[in-house]
Amino acid sequence: MPLYMDVHSLGDGVTMDDVAKAHQADLATQGDHDVNYLRYWVDESKGQIFCLVEAPGPEAANTVHREAHGLVADAIYEVQEGS
Repeated sequence: MPLYMDVHSLGDGVTMDDVAKAHQADLATQGDHDVNYLRYWVDESKGQIFCLVEAPGPEAANTVHREAHGLVADAIYEVQEGS
């Protein structure tokens, strides 16, 4: 299944705690869409969130975000994992 990195630019007020709650909502919702959210990173100072996800396509990944908490990504990039 393709691997994607999505980017959310939310501005001030992004906290690790809030993102952890949103990630848990993604995990609770993802099964209905054949999506697997793997990891996330947060830059609180810039208000950015980055999510790594396996999905059949970028819209499926965004659908999970939309249904889980409403915070859809600003950009989604197909990526390949390296070491």
